[in-house]
Amino acid sequence: MTPRIEKLNEKKLIGTPLRMSLSQNRTGELWGSFMPRKREIENRLTNEMISLQLYQPSHFINFDPENEFEKWAAVEVSDLENVPSGMEAFNLTGGLYAVFEYKGSSSDTGIFQYIFGTWLPHSDYDLDDRPHFEVLGAKYKNNDPTSEEEIWIPIRSKNV
Repeated sequence: MTPRIEKLNEKKLIGTPLRMSLSQNRTGELWGSFMPRKREIENRLTNEMISLQLYQPSHFINFDPENEFEKWAAVEVSDLENVPSGMEAFNLTGGLYAVFEYKGSSSDTGIFQYIFGTWLPHSDYDLDDRPHFEVLGAKYKNNDPTSEEEIWIPIRSKNV
């Protein structure tokens, strides 16, 4: 699976963050609390949802399923003026990303093993210390083998 390399412009997001680890995965709780309130966000740009992860710089160097990170359930918005109570604003800075078109269940971790264990080490890129995210569009179906999503991995050229 070969990704497309894309330069992302800054995005404004509104959503809900939650701290978790892979061993204490709270993704269901996060999305379960966000989805009923999504319609409260008035200035959405699309119907797509963003699942975003903020990792510590050493997260993948000293990988441990107990390492905590912050995960967001969010949508892209035109501005950050009207943030509903209990939600937060997030500025996703731009930069270079490897974008993987993934088809399969969101519970299958094999795609991430391929990205970090096979593709990245053999590519012309290193992992960059910026947010990772998935774009969940119209073809996304949680935990369904026919589900489709885009996986955005922050990268930088090895030659820099």
